[in-house]
Formats: sequence, C-alpha cells, structure tokens
Amino acid sequence: MFKVQTLNKISPIGLNVLKEGFAISDNEANPDAIILRSFSMHDMELPASLLSVARAGAGVNNIPIDKCSDKGIVVFNTPGANANAVKELVIAALLLSSRKIWEGINWAQGLKGKDGVPALVEKGKGDFGGCEIMGKTMGVVGVGGAIGLITANACHALGMKVVGSDPYLTDKAKAKLNPEVKVCELDEVLAQSDYISINVPYSAATKHMFNADLLKKCKKGVVIVNAARAELVEDAAILAAVAEKQVSVYVTDFPNEAMLGVENIITIPHLGASSEEAEENCAYMAAAQTKEFLEKGNIINSVNFPNISNDAEGKLRSVVLYKDNAEETVGEKIEAEFKSKNSNFKFVNVTRKGLGCALTVFEGDTCNGACDVIRAMPEVISARSIR
Repeated sequence: MFKVQTLNKISPIGLNVLKEGFAISDNEANPDAIILRSFSMHDMELPASLLSVARAGAGVNNIPIDKCSDKGIVVFNTPGANANAVKELVIAALLLSSRKIWEGINWAQGLKGKDGVPALVEKGKGDFGGCEIMGKTMGVVGVGGAIGLITANACHALGMKVVGSDPYLTDKAKAKLNPEVKVCELDEVLAQSDYISINVPYSAATKHMFNADLLKKCKKGVVIVNAARAELVEDAAILAAVAEKQVSVYVTDFPNEAMLGVENIITIPHLGASSEEAEENCAYMAAAQTKEFLEKGNIINSVNFPNISNDAEGKLRSVVLYKDNAEETVGEKIEAEFKSKNSNFKFVNVTRKGLGCALTVFEGDTCNGACDVIRAMPEVISARSIR
C-alpha cells in the first residue's frame, strides 16, 4: 500500500486514479508521495519515506528541487494541462485592457441607488472608449512553451499580427505554430508589439526579467499581460513604467500590495489555471505520473531526474537514482553488476544534467544480491525494488 499526502485540495478526478493500492490523506506523516498545487514546501522537512512530489501545474518554484534531487526524490509537473485555461485568461486580459471594461464595470457599480441609471450610463460611457485588438501586434515571450504556443495561435485567429521569441524553441513546437507567426529576437518583439504576453518559466535566470532596462525597449504605450509568474516582473520597474505611460496597462494574475489600487494596473486573483477543466487535467496528470513511478519506476515529466520507462514484463523491478560521473559512466557500472549475477533482465538507463536513472526489469523475483552492491555505490542516491 502506497501512502500519498495531498498538501492542497486536489480534484477527485485525479485522486480516482489512485484507488487500488493507495492510501490518500492530507496529514500523512510518512508519505511515499506528495501531490500539491501552490503549497510552499521550502520550509517543510522532507520525510525520509518520500519518493516523489507531483505538482498539479507547470511551475515548480514552490518545491525545493535541489534538496529533492539530493535525497533522490523525483519531482513531476504537468506541462500543458492548464494551458488552455491560461490562454483564455490572456485573451480576456487583452480585451479588459483595450476596451476599459475593468474601469467601466467599476464605474457602473457606483451608480447603484441613483435615479435614471440608463440615462447616466449613456451619458458616462464616453469615458470608457477603447480600441479593438484586431490588426494590432501581439508579442508572445516564450512562444515555444505549451501556453505561449496556443496563445500565439489564438491571437492570430483573432486577427492580430503575432510575433514571438523563445531561445529554446524546438522544431516540434515551431511546427505547431501558425506559419504566419513570426519568430524573432526578444528585442524585436519588444520594439514592435502593442501587447505582450509573458509566458516563460520562473527560474533564477528569469527572475525580474522584465526590469527597467527591458521595459524601456518596449514600444511606448504597450500593454503587458503577466499570467506566468509574479517574480518575472520587477515591481518598482513596472510601477514606474505605468506611471510614465511607457506601459499603458499592466495586467497581472499575481497581485501584491504594491499593485492594488494603482491606475492602469489590472489585478486578477491568480485565476489562470482556475478552471474546472484545468484543475481536473492537472490533477489527473499528477496522479497518473505518481502511480507510474511508484508502481513501475517509470518517470514521466520530471523536472529533476531524466524521463525513463521500461515496459518489459517481469516479477521484479529495480529503480536506481544516481549522480552521473562524467569520468566513468555509472549506468555501465550498474548494468555490469546486474550482468555479473543475473542473465534474464532488461536494462534501461538515461542521464540528464548530472543525474541518472537505471530502470531494470528481471524475469525472476530476485536480483541475486546485485541490488545490495549497487545500493552501496558512492554515486547512488537511492535504490528500491518493486514487486
């Protein structure tokens, strides 16, 4: 029986994947796996029993990745599961910022209790004129990601000229882009875009990516939509840019105290992935990936260890997580040890960025002592057997 701890409310659609052979609780002291959404694990003591952490969402900045890697804890995310929900919020943000819908609604609510509301509406509506997004230029920063890609295509379908940048754009992702979407350097995107959607992951390298220097490169009067992460935009820089009208409107899905009550800043309470469909999709993916790893050792959508699968049939499976030594291939040492004591097994080994996983399936129900030898190797972080 595998024990799974939930640190946030997780959709039952996902948890239904873990019915047989799993015990699910929000207060499990010794979990084999954790599934969470936005709960911050940085100050949490990681249980010695913990084998995996699955984030029901794309961003993992609430999870101590390096600490997990050191302890042999595989961290998963669910890329693309909430992409459509975020894309739709970006489209809504474009319309809110262009037509002064946000300001108009707030003004209309203030007419409560006054005489002749219809007449007042007709008289006052002229203060909330705006522009259409059709024909304008949309810039997508991070156009090759799951969200950026479908956002670019959707904006093109709405009649916008779309440009995008992404230093990590793959051929596979580019093939999914509408051919009329122009991919260029970031500075070119900034210079010509009437609207910019930020769709890059948060990391140490992208923290405060949108700072004062970068905002000065933008077309004057640009609308910036941040439905990615708060930390990508420097607060002081965006406040100054809005005040100076370098940025006409800033729409953020991550309000903080500094953003509230500021003219031309629209604050959305982190609704990007808060659709029923997105929550169900993320929960299902997180649970399915957890199940695959705990029951079979297969790793799907990990952000720290390499993805790996071994679908061979057998009575015993061995999962070895290790630190890859460039001077001597650890995977080869592990395979050689298995070969010295066993004949019928299928061995799969993958490495990525200094970490590796060896997943072995044996026809019999024993590794004949090889597992104990491998577990004692200095490069090995963790090793477990699955029957």
